[in-house]
Amino acid sequence: MMKINRNFLASLAAFLLAGLYYSVAHRFVFAADHMDLAAFLADAEKAPTLRANLQELTDEIGGRVPGTPAMDRAVQWGVEKFKVAGADSVHTEDFTIEHGWTEGATRVVARAAFGQFSVRAVSLGWGPSAELSGVRVVDLGEANREDFARAAGLPGGLKGKAILVHTSIGKTWEDLFGEYMHTPVVVEEAIKAGADAILLQSTRPQDLLYRHTNADHGEIEQLPTVLLAREDAERMARLLAAKKEVSVDISLPNEITGPIQSSNVIAEIKGSEKPDEYVVLGAHLDSWELGTGALDNGCNAALVVEALRAIKASGMRPRRSIRFILFSGEEEGLIGSRRYVSKHRAEMDRYVAAVIFDSGTGRVTGFSLGGRQDVARAAAEIVAPLKAWNAAALTTDAESGTDHMDFLLEGVPTFVANQEEANYLPNYHASSDTFDKVDFANLQRHVAEAAVVAFRLADAPERVGARLSRKEIGQTLHETGLDTQMKGFGQWADWESGARGRSQ
Repeated sequence: MMKINRNFLASLAAFLLAGLYYSVAHRFVFAADHMDLAAFLADAEKAPTLRANLQELTDEIGGRVPGTPAMDRAVQWGVEKFKVAGADSVHTEDFTIEHGWTEGATRVVARAAFGQFSVRAVSLGWGPSAELSGVRVVDLGEANREDFARAAGLPGGLKGKAILVHTSIGKTWEDLFGEYMHTPVVVEEAIKAGADAILLQSTRPQDLLYRHTNADHGEIEQLPTVLLAREDAERMARLLAAKKEVSVDISLPNEITGPIQSSNVIAEIKGSEKPDEYVVLGAHLDSWELGTGALDNGCNAALVVEALRAIKASGMRPRRSIRFILFSGEEEGLIGSRRYVSKHRAEMDRYVAAVIFDSGTGRVTGFSLGGRQDVARAAAEIVAPLKAWNAAALTTDAESGTDHMDFLLEGVPTFVANQEEANYLPNYHASSDTFDKVDFANLQRHVAEAAVVAFRLADAPERVGARLSRKEIGQTLHETGLDTQMKGFGQWADWESGARGRSQ
């Protein structure tokens, strides 16, 4: 339980005044027939089951890759915790992922004239199984398209080579998105050049290893790609710069299966007046398995459960229904949320908004509206009580990296929590993403923020914004530059063909 100090009481007073003002002016959450806001806030921020739930998810279940026993146990965890939290209903919805994947005992050995040394490495997620021996390494710097063009003039080009790719140490959200956007370019160009393998330098120092994937549908990557410990990659680069020839043996005994089944977990609080209209509060339940998936995204899976508990325990019931969803398959290309939206496409006209948390436990500064300038004024009223915590700033940018994406492509207003980086980026997808990294003071406050925003969206007399048409969605994608991101992530073809997003 967080200690209540003088600053907190001042913040709470400001919060209450803001809520009372909006209840009189707009009859949002804090109308006379609702429970006292102070009691709601006090209960929500205490988050009495949050720590124990998250510890069970991370320390006992651990990393949660779809198709594994741990993911199956996590789904059951979600069902049980939602029931205990008091949901009106809980169910799972199954979907299929194209392939199952588990990393084998990845092994990389570098060889030079003076001898050999082991290189700390992991396979990219959903990478192929491969056994390569004596593959010559070529240092391609940052491996931009220009670097590939220059390498084409080398004797033999890059055919049959292993490409060493340099990176900078990642420190910001922009750095992370840059890494995600650049890797597909490297893979595409390496395949065209006939390379045998890609050696990516870790963006984290001190031998820290992590895992990403280029998969967008759970497909298996075409080219063997490994992430190398930053220091080992630098060692190889220094040898190459000194004109010492380096080759590598790469063993990737990854276990690959056919289609696998995973599940989303959906809990609901029924609305009192418009139960067939919905607000979604969601986070993804799956994770990578090098660590235990605490910051990405176990903390926010536990937050979604705790927000339901807080709303239910308050005795308040919103006008519209709130669906609390734990998505699976997010790490493999947002598959769970994509399948959910596809399954419920016929009812998307009745979806008011989707609220997503997916950035660890850094302080929430506000919400991204996915390019929806048309909802900015109404959204400002929704989040107004969060001004007391400096968590009410709204941005109209758009990104494609989390489970709001397919709601956005259906024209539904989206609220993605904007958060400070804090310790998220150094531990992201890494072996260091564990329970001890969680900032519980922040996370408890995030529970209250999530519950307030979801409740106010569901209880407002008017919807926060209209559902956009396909033409309007397309304009938003262009205006925000999200179309460029989608092309980089391999998502654009599905939008263009109509396989993804609103049809008209």
